[in-house]
Amino acid sequence: MKIKSPEFEHNQSIPSRFTCEGEDINPALVIENIPKEAKSLALIVDDPDAPMGTWVHWVVFDIPPVSGIEEDSVPGKEGLNTAGKKSYHGPCPPSGTHRYFFKLYALDTLLDLKEDASKGHLEKAMQGHILDQAELIGLYKRGR
Repeated sequence: MKIKSPEFEHNQSIPSRFTCEGEDINPALVIENIPKEAKSLALIVDDPDAPMGTWVHWVVFDIPPVSGIEEDSVPGKEGLNTAGKKSYHGPCPPSGTHRYFFKLYALDTLLDLKEDASKGHLEKAMQGHILDQAELIGLYKRGR
């Protein structure tokens, strides 16, 4: 399985329109080679470079196994980000360049989770159900 974006290349800068300095909307994502037996997808976007520990920007699960996620969309059920909201929270690093990991999982089931599930709840619920996974890393530094 592979995840990429028409908006930025792997390990390259995320355009500011997808950050707190722009429209703060999720970028479009393209998903390839989803396992045929996949019943759902899950996506976690987080920043391990945040000064207070990993900052979770987006938690989405029960995404239909389709070939893409549209820009500025809600493709499935949203869990809570670190800000305590059920939404995409774009990159907004306090200083320096941070890495943003878009982690995609193909699952053999739909998950029995409430929409306010945390990243930890999602990771626990996915155990034993991951068929494949893929990762895209974007970079962002404020003021570009």
